[in-house]
Amino acid sequence: MPKFKHLTLTERKAIENYLNGSLSFKAIAKDLGRDCTTISKEVRKHITHKKTGAYGRAFNNCVRRFDCTHSYLCDSGNCRNRYCRFCSKCYLVCPDYEEYLCPLLSKPPYVCNGCKNLKSCTLKKSFYVAEDAHQKYKLLLSESRSGISVDEEEIIRLDSIISPLIKKGQSLHHICSNNRDVIMHSERTIYNYVDYGLFTARNIDLPRKVVYRPRKKSADHFKVDKSCRVGRTYEDFINFLKEHPDTPVVEMDTVEGTKGGKVLLTIHFIGSQFMLAFIRDANTSQSVIDVFEELYLKLGLEVFQKLFPVILTDNGSEFSNPTAIEFDKAGNRRTYIFYCDPSSPYQKGAVENNHELIRRVIPKGHSFNPYQQQDITLMMNHINSYGRKKLNDCSPYAVFRFLYGDDILKKLGAELIPANEVILNPTLLRK
Repeated sequence: MPKFKHLTLTERKAIENYLNGSLSFKAIAKDLGRDCTTISKEVRKHITHKKTGAYGRAFNNCVRRFDCTHSYLCDSGNCRNRYCRFCSKCYLVCPDYEEYLCPLLSKPPYVCNGCKNLKSCTLKKSFYVAEDAHQKYKLLLSESRSGISVDEEEIIRLDSIISPLIKKGQSLHHICSNNRDVIMHSERTIYNYVDYGLFTARNIDLPRKVVYRPRKKSADHFKVDKSCRVGRTYEDFINFLKEHPDTPVVEMDTVEGTKGGKVLLTIHFIGSQFMLAFIRDANTSQSVIDVFEELYLKLGLEVFQKLFPVILTDNGSEFSNPTAIEFDKAGNRRTYIFYCDPSSPYQKGAVENNHELIRRVIPKGHSFNPYQQQDITLMMNHINSYGRKKLNDCSPYAVFRFLYGDDILKKLGAELIPANEVILNPTLLRK
């Protein structure tokens, strides 16, 4: 029996075929020469969910799907189904909808492959697909072999211990030697965290670090625990929009000036092309959370939910705490956050394109350090007052005002700049 060997695509295809043939995990493991738990973990880790109906029957996973008598709840006027239970979208509007999960999915083999009721089942289905499983495996393998993986709570804990001692003039070797049971990381790891600027203390605060010439090395990157992406992938985003097709989407991104300096958080409303920008002293997830908390206090729950029903962003470490943005301190849901696929900025192309206007005022490579929030607000007022061909030559400000009104614009600090007074070059913020 092979040990410590990853499953191959051929083995995954064999697993899929065996599941389609209703074989047990034990039988599959015996044929492949693997441990039974290996097969079980592989299947549960790479389940693909699908909301599909059966032959001649629409998707419906409501508890009352067999005896429901509701009719024409969608009020579309052109629905051909006499009863809503025959419609694949009735659960989106039905007040009595209650989800029913197939009890067979809670026990082996945990998927619908090989199920004898598959052709007649209208519930949400789970499948093991070898090609999808192998792609997810390769992505996870690539991520696990690059960068530094650590959650923000651990960084905050370490910072509270290490930075005060560095400020006293202590070396990292001295700190790690005398606080080994509290730090629980190697000295080399702590040096890496300081290099990445994750602590309040910097390299310049270390007694001898700055006298050494840095060695040449490949460009590593800092990454965080990927568990925050579970249920928030781009595929989940597409499925969410299919279920809620009229939901407006907001795109969020970060614009960097120079490394280690101030950064911008940009929030782009796709429909109106209206953009907000907030300057932050550091590119941390707490700074992003603080921005949304401030917006939430200004707007209130109802308006906040209206403006930010769905937020799409990238995989930056500054967006690694989505729960703190999705829910307020009382536990009320205020938005949904989803992530683009890695290295796929085109999936949020609207905000990326609008960054070009920011670069007209503050060219790429220039530091944001000289600017305050009032400077950034002034720049965005000029950008949002600039007419767009896609908006029939209207400005994003005008379209946003039509959709949401003047009161919300006032709360956001937005002002209209006359068309002939719009400036989109560095002279706008020249001191």
